[in-house]
Amino acid sequence: MTLFEELQWRGLIKDTAGEDLADKLNGGPITFYWGTDPTADSLHLGHYSSLVTAKRLAKAGHHSILLCGGATGLIGDPRPTAEREIISKE
Repeated sequence: MTLFEELQWRGLIKDTAGEDLADKLNGGPITFYWGTDPTADSLHLGHYSSLVTAKRLAKAGHHSILLCGGATGLIGDPRPTAEREIISKE
């Protein structure tokens, strides 16, 4: 089973943009980033599932960049019902 097939099997890939994602994930190392919003009261399942996916990619030889805070904290979590507003640093 390829890495791409495993991620699909686990339900971690639903839709993709571009036709070459499988080739990139199954091929040589790529660099990817995982960013999270640090404004939540605690870590939750959404943090965990994406972090575990990042670990799977790293174990497959890809290079990870993990981000917490900065612009991610100023934008906050996406909401399906409203546009995101910039959060003040205070």
